[in-house]
Amino acid sequence: MNSSRSKSRSAARLAAVQALYQMDMEKVGLARLLNEFHAHRLGAEIEDAQYADADTDFFDDVVAGVDARREEIDNLVNGKLGEQWKMARLDKTMLQILRCGTYELIARADVPTATVIDEYLDVAHAFFDKKDAKFVNGLLDAIARDKR
Repeated sequence: MNSSRSKSRSAARLAAVQALYQMDMEKVGLARLLNEFHAHRLGAEIEDAQYADADTDFFDDVVAGVDARREEIDNLVNGKLGEQWKMARLDKTMLQILRCGTYELIARADVPTATVIDEYLDVAHAFFDKKDAKFVNGLLDAIARDKR
């Protein structure tokens, strides 16, 4: 995969996590959410920070795919959480990272397993410390072993 495509997909993944977080917090509908991100977020400059151009089609697929398959994805994630953990205890951003990664593992056979895990590990590092990032790695790896 070439470097610019890789960067645009990385940007799409980060934006997908942010979009799904917003969808959950504000109860925004999918069409409105995608429209807002297309118009104002993807590749935009916000508060002097230039966002990388995101692969819009990839972003749309991840966001719409997670939304459409949320119950299936949540069941997979929940199945890999320890007995003492419930999804409701997960940080809301962490939950979206896990949902996006799980979606790619079950629906995007074109993306290698290692790429999916590495990419969402990078997203996790943007929000969390190493311990939490390791949690993402372990959970996505466990789902990948079952589904790929």
